[in-house]
Amino acid sequence: MIKIIQASFNKSSQSINDSVYEGISEVVFLGRSNVGKSSFINALTNHKGLAKSSSTPGKTRLINFFDIKYKNDEDDMTYDCRFVDLPGFGYARVSKSEKHQWQKNLMEFIKNRVSLRVYIHLRDARHPALDIDNEVAEFLKTIKRPDQEIVTIFTKSDKLNQSSKSKLLRQVENSFAVSNVKKSNINKANEKVFNLLFT
Repeated sequence: MIKIIQASFNKSSQSINDSVYEGISEVVFLGRSNVGKSSFINALTNHKGLAKSSSTPGKTRLINFFDIKYKNDEDDMTYDCRFVDLPGFGYARVSKSEKHQWQKNLMEFIKNRVSLRVYIHLRDARHPALDIDNEVAEFLKTIKRPDQEIVTIFTKSDKLNQSSKSKLLRQVENSFAVSNVKKSNINKANEKVFNLLFT
C-alpha cells in the first residue's frame, strides 16, 4: 500500500524568485477558487489542517509548499517529494494591476520551475466544461515537458451518479473522480502520484 506518512508546511512564496530550493520532485495543484483544492490536499495527506482554505474565494494569493514523505509497504522504503498549492484562479477581488502581476508570477512559476513533475488540475465534477478550466487544460498541454504529467481530478463527485461519473472520466484521459467528503478514490489518486514520481 502507498501512503503519506509525513506532511508539513515548508513556506509561502509570492513568486518563483523567493520559492523553496528545487532539490526534490514537486507536484503542483491548480484549480478554481472553491473547487476543493485545500480539502483534496488535506485528504491526500490525511492531515486535516495542512492546507488552509479561505472563506473568501480568491483571497489566498501565495504559493504554498509542503514537504511530503510517502511510504511504500511493498519495499518498506520512504520517498520524499513536495506538494505545491497554487492560489485558486477566478473570483479574486483585487485591482487589475495586482491581478496581472499575480497571474504573471504564477505563469513564470509554472513554466520555469524545473522540479515540477506532476500537474494536478482540479475541476468541479458538477461543472466540468467551464471555459476557464478548458483554457488551463490547454495551457498545461502546451507547456508540459516530456518529463511531466498532467492528472485531472474531478472533485465533488459524490454529487454525480455512477453513469455521469463514468462518462466524465471517459472524456478526459488520466483523470479521477474523487470526493473529499466521502474520501472516495483518495488512495487511488495517491498511488497515481507516487507512481508518476517514483516508478
